[in-house]
Amino acid sequence: MQRYFIEDLYRENDPIMITGDDYHHIVRVMRMKEQDEVFVVFKDQASAITRIETISSDAVKLSIVQWETSTKELPIKVTIASGLPKGDKLELIFQKGTELGATQFIPFNADRSIVKWDEKKAKKKTDRWEKIVKEAAEQSHRLLVPDVSAPVSMKQLIQAGSQFDYKLVAYEEEARAGEKGNLSKMLSSIGNGQSVLVVFGPEGGLSEKEIEMLRSGGFLTCGLGPRILRTETAPLYVLSAISYQLELMR
Repeated sequence: MQRYFIEDLYRENDPIMITGDDYHHIVRVMRMKEQDEVFVVFKDQASAITRIETISSDAVKLSIVQWETSTKELPIKVTIASGLPKGDKLELIFQKGTELGATQFIPFNADRSIVKWDEKKAKKKTDRWEKIVKEAAEQSHRLLVPDVSAPVSMKQLIQAGSQFDYKLVAYEEEARAGEKGNLSKMLSSIGNGQSVLVVFGPEGGLSEKEIEMLRSGGFLTCGLGPRILRTETAPLYVLSAISYQLELMR
């Protein structure tokens, strides 16, 4: 069953309306009819099965059939910070990271990033990213659409770290040295509702200068097993480990 996000809170006496791109998707792509059912997620993450009551020229009107009671979200808030990689790797991280439960994505300009952020194309790029995470959130039956920020500097990333309960950096030199405890310790100690920011470098990794800056900012470096993972693989590894530990093992 299709899932759509609505930017309003549910009010009992107000009509539930879908317009814009989602209206087009329901009517033109899915070719739904009156009495068909879809999932709807409201601004406060309340979700329900709804029935299509009427379809007009620009809106679909819905009514509540049954409220959804199960949760689809990770018990902690996970933010993925990725050094700008080449090609469409960042879009892959956004899409698959959303499916795996990430709450937020923060791209950043790293010393070894080959791709440079073009301010002239910023709006078009961020709009595409937001569309990718929205569609991935719908597909994976999330209760929220992850936030995606425009790329930040390393200084801004470190400043943003003050908002989190835990801060980790995936560092290939730690993997080579056999470090295997810091991610596990975080997973063992973090509580429901707490937040973690995990930083990943671009192709070529983070520079020693960046690692020192992050350590000085309170970030803890960690390895991700004995193998060296690609920049688009490492975030998905961490999200999978978090899901396994906090959803399947608890």
